[in-house]
Amino acid sequence: MAIHEAVLGGGCFWCLDAAFRQIDGVVDVISGYANGHVENPDYRMVCTDTTGHAEVIKILYDDTKVGYRELLEIFYAIHDPTTLNRQGADFGSQYRSTILYQSDEERRIAEELTQEVQRQLDRKIVTRIEPLRCFYPAEEYHQDYFAKNPTQGYCRMVVAPKVHKVREKFGEKVKQ
Repeated sequence: MAIHEAVLGGGCFWCLDAAFRQIDGVVDVISGYANGHVENPDYRMVCTDTTGHAEVIKILYDDTKVGYRELLEIFYAIHDPTTLNRQGADFGSQYRSTILYQSDEERRIAEELTQEVQRQLDRKIVTRIEPLRCFYPAEEYHQDYFAKNPTQGYCRMVVAPKVHKVREKFGEKVKQ
């Protein structure tokens, strides 16, 4: 088993974390902050929209069970890649849609899939495809947030529908 990483941002990291944790082959998901200009930021700092960081998840996955392209297909299906610096009611550059690649192969796959998805949409994709420069894990209370707080309002109204969408659209990839 070879473990690989994928780093993605598509709005609030709680949504992406919960969605990807259910995918077979995903070993772990770490919520965090990436590609800003402040070292070791915390949630309060990132929420000021002045550190340059995006809320992201780092997906650790077994590539014998799920591939990078499959992860990106799920990513594009569970968030709106056409809204600049926002997802739903969450807005600011920290909520930007971004694919942070770590190799030329990941960049190629991301660019190719983005072009394919763009052909299916009426609005322009604004997802940024850029190299991962830095990643800082978020505070412990953000990790696996949905599982720890399933009845919290945001989780019921925003996260749960994304989890359901993954199960509905990618059921064959969901852990049994």
